[in-house]
Amino acid sequence: MAATLPAAGPATAAAGPQRLTVDLGASEGPVMLGANGSLYGLSDDGVPSDAVMEPLKITSISQKPEGGAQHPNGDALTVSKSFFRTGGGEINVMMQDIYAKWPYEDLGIDDYLPKVDKIVKEISADPNSDRFVYIPFNEPDQIWYKLDVKDQAQYEKNRDRFFEDWKTVYQRIRAIDPDARIAGPNEAAYHTRLLKDFLAFTKREDVVPQVMTWHELGSGSLRDFQAHYDDYRELEREAGITPLKINIDEYANRRDLSVPGQLVQWVSMFERNKVFANMAYWDAAGNLSGHVVRSNIPNGGWWLFRWYAGLTGNTVKVTPPQPNTVDTLQGLASLDASRRQAQVLLGGADGDADVVVKNVPRSVFGRTVTATVAEAAWSGYEGQHAAPRVLARTKVKVADDGSATVPLRGLHKMSAYRIVLTPGGSGTPAAASVPWSASYEAEDAAVTDGKVYTQGTVSNANGYAASGTKDVGSLNQPGSKVAFTVDVPEDGAYDLAILYGNQSGGPATQKLSVDGAEPVTVTYPSTENWTYRAKKDVRVQLKSGTHQLVLAKGDAEVTLDRIDLTSDTGAASTSYEATLADIGGRPSYDYSSSAGVGTGALVLRPGDKAVFDVYAPRDGYYTVTPRTSAAVRLAVHGEKVTAAPGRPLRLYLVAGNNRVAMTSGHAAVRSLDVSGDGSASGTLSYEGASARLAGGAKLVDSPHASAGSYIGWLGNSPSSTAEFTVTAPRSGRYVMVVHYAHNDRRDNGHAYNTDIMSRTADIAVGGAAPQKVTFKNTWSWDDYWTVGVPVDLAKGANKVTFGNATAWAPNIDRIELGRVVG
Repeated sequence: MAATLPAAGPATAAAGPQRLTVDLGASEGPVMLGANGSLYGLSDDGVPSDAVMEPLKITSISQKPEGGAQHPNGDALTVSKSFFRTGGGEINVMMQDIYAKWPYEDLGIDDYLPKVDKIVKEISADPNSDRFVYIPFNEPDQIWYKLDVKDQAQYEKNRDRFFEDWKTVYQRIRAIDPDARIAGPNEAAYHTRLLKDFLAFTKREDVVPQVMTWHELGSGSLRDFQAHYDDYRELEREAGITPLKINIDEYANRRDLSVPGQLVQWVSMFERNKVFANMAYWDAAGNLSGHVVRSNIPNGGWWLFRWYAGLTGNTVKVTPPQPNTVDTLQGLASLDASRRQAQVLLGGADGDADVVVKNVPRSVFGRTVTATVAEAAWSGYEGQHAAPRVLARTKVKVADDGSATVPLRGLHKMSAYRIVLTPGGSGTPAAASVPWSASYEAEDAAVTDGKVYTQGTVSNANGYAASGTKDVGSLNQPGSKVAFTVDVPEDGAYDLAILYGNQSGGPATQKLSVDGAEPVTVTYPSTENWTYRAKKDVRVQLKSGTHQLVLAKGDAEVTLDRIDLTSDTGAASTSYEATLADIGGRPSYDYSSSAGVGTGALVLRPGDKAVFDVYAPRDGYYTVTPRTSAAVRLAVHGEKVTAAPGRPLRLYLVAGNNRVAMTSGHAAVRSLDVSGDGSASGTLSYEGASARLAGGAKLVDSPHASAGSYIGWLGNSPSSTAEFTVTAPRSGRYVMVVHYAHNDRRDNGHAYNTDIMSRTADIAVGGAAPQKVTFKNTWSWDDYWTVGVPVDLAKGANKVTFGNATAWAPNIDRIELGRVVG
């Protein structure tokens, strides 16, 4: 049985299915997870949140030295707290980012050396100093040394200057930190000429780096990287150098970031070659290179990396239809014999594909396997993405030749897909529930007073991604509108997802009308720019048949990319498979039955733990039901609660990702089922006007605040505070959701970086010590985001005080509180 995907606009003539072959008998070595890193992926302690960092098992990041002038945040020692707290691996320190200008001011090596001394002394004094890697030079083929010049004589002159400086800085670092790990030469692109000379020089002078680094920043890297890697390893052999660890510490273009179908092509080639790699920093710091919405919300790209982090055991050989070819179907796969699981991640092409899994070991899987297929779609850089939808759960017979084929039909180029194979066992998996859905491109609609633009393409790889590489902008005239003709199969409610961009400097609107009826206002939060795609969800009622949906200009200007219509099947419900959860201890895997989610059961005993990544579309209460054989304990937001098998709990979840941990004395766990839309029933809500303000903090009128005003001018003095009195109906652990806004920025003069800054507030509850909470920039002063803060309240009145003695706190609209167990 094939996994058939929702339609994506008009049908096109289909070629025969492509074939992607996975050989479970050809191991490539342990899963390394090297390709999940990011340059300036973290901006502050808490941005991104711990809940979106921890599941990704990030192996390396690249950040600036403490106090570096290149950007206003992203200091290595500062972000190391949350990075190491969430299980991160190591931090590359971009030492030249101590300078303010781009390209860096070339003031000579004598100016640079005192800066090197300061950086190394600070890092070597850190308790985790062994987890930092020094990168002394960044892109020396272009910056300071011009090592990419064609003239050989000039190259040799520039090369010799660079080599002398490399030796000087290398020895200076080692003089301060004898155990330092140093990486380089860190070229902007791969250069055989330089690397051959570099290896010879560094070996002769005993200054060989511990980590080899260069950048892969062109769309052609998807074609050329394998040749670069093979060439480099040959240069090492010729130089007599033991193979070095490789970190491609900048990779991918804007058109790749956030796009699961693009990213899986990069990740597969890096993981296959067992190299580490960090995505580039083209836009704003603190969102893992475009994969975290706000501070805690996954987009489609985040889910691809969550899947990647879920690979265990060994990677195995994957043969794509066209190896080393740009924008084609690619994949990676793993086999974990101890868990009796095989996983395949693939994507990058439209159309149909057959995934042929060879050498399926009968001793591990038996004669049948359950194949579970799910899709991570593109939702934009700032577009939220719920837990990937399961498209199919099917039993597949293992053929006599040891192969199993999983047919995929109607692949979307921008999506990535995961196939999980587990032993078939007895019983039948529950059929996947896939609602009707269709997509409509804005450029294919009827456009009035607007313009079709082409965005990220192979030839314009650093253009932003757009669905179908086109969008409709310049919708800035009084009559500007885009009319979509849609066709739906039955009467009912439909979820309308609008992929848009908004750089108006505040919330912008359009007027939505259906078949000429009275329009309703759609309000779009700000985005970084008009091509930095976000997603707005609206619900519409439609009768069976053809309709015209018109989005017309309202206040300010909005760019439209695509709309998706999906049948509304009621409150969202997701089953999170226990055998695919993160684990602690040594739980066992039971595949005797494939009933339910199809992937068997995880058996927990004392000392074992399963952690589920649970998505919530908004802050509020959800129904959480454990599908278990015995009672389990759930832990979320610092609260623990006992859950009976199959009995629903009402738990408060925050918008985005929630890590829910499960333990038990002895229970077989099939899934954790979560449903609901985030009920506010039973929550406490306090507007800014109810707070007692002191020391200059004051109420400021705003039409965008929930009650018409917010608390501004808060902080920047020990006396400037806002004190709420919160009356709790009973004592216990609550989540306090702070609705806030701010738009602090510092322009460092980089054309392609948006140097947004975070603010912090010290929040004290009752007599407890204040906790510092970080609030990411909200893109404008009039867009309100939320941050959830777990707090303990006593029954009755509790004082909750916001302040910041040394800097401005964010503007506070209101606070809401919900007891974790509702």
